[in-house]
Amino acid sequence: MFYLIQYIRSFFFLIQMYLMMVIFGLLFCPIVMLNRKYSYLAVHVWCRWVRWTAAWMVGLKSEVRGIIPDSEFIIAAKHQSFFDIIMIVSETPRPKFIMKASLRWAPVLGWYAKKIGCVPVERGKRAEAIQKMMSAVASGTAPAGQLIIYPQGTRVLPGEFKPYKIGVAALYQQTRQACLPVACNVGLFWPKYGIMRKPGLAVVECLPLIPAGLENSELMTKLEQTIEKRTNQLISEVEI
Repeated sequence: MFYLIQYIRSFFFLIQMYLMMVIFGLLFCPIVMLNRKYSYLAVHVWCRWVRWTAAWMVGLKSEVRGIIPDSEFIIAAKHQSFFDIIMIVSETPRPKFIMKASLRWAPVLGWYAKKIGCVPVERGKRAEAIQKMMSAVASGTAPAGQLIIYPQGTRVLPGEFKPYKIGVAALYQQTRQACLPVACNVGLFWPKYGIMRKPGLAVVECLPLIPAGLENSELMTKLEQTIEKRTNQLISEVEI
C-alpha cells in the first residue's frame, strides 16, 4: 500500500514539476527580456520550487552543503539524477552548462539556457565553443559564471563506477580556473528512469576547491579520489 501511495504522489509531483517549469518560464519572460540578470532569478525560483514541493509531496528533503562562491570557476559534480542538477543550480549564483547545440531550439528551456550563458556545442567542436564563451565573457557580451560539468560524462547509479574523462582536465587547462568537486547521494532517492521517488534526505556536498594550475594527472587524481570517497560515504550513511 505504501508503494502505491508513494507512486501516486510521485506521479503528481512530476506533473506539476514540469508544468511549473513552463509557467515560471512564461511568467519571468517579460522581465528577462528587459534584463538577462533576471534569468538567474527565474532558474533559481523554479529549482527551489522543485526542492520545496519534493519535500512535502514525496517526502524527499534536500540539503546542499558548503558554499558556492560568486566567482568564475568550474564545478565538477557527481551526476546521479536530474535532481542533483536542480539542487546544484538552486544554490549556484550564475550557473551555466555545456549543452548539445540542438537544445538551443527547445521551447522555454533553450531560450533560458542562452540567457544564462550556456555553451552550445556542435559535435567535435567543444574547444572552439569554450574559447568563444571565454571571449564573450571578456568582452562583456556574455555573462560570467560557474560552469557545471560532469567529469564521468553521464549519470552514474549509486554503487557503480565509470571512469573520469580527460575532458574535464582540458576545460580546466583551457579556462585556467579553479575547480570545485561536488559529491552526492541523490540517486538513492531519484532514479535514472521511472516515476517513483523515495522519501529521505538527498545531499549534495561541495568539497574543497582545487586551485588552478595543476597538471592534468594531478587534477584527475584529486577529482576522482575526493568525489568518489565522499559520495560513497554519503551513500553509506543513508544505508546505515
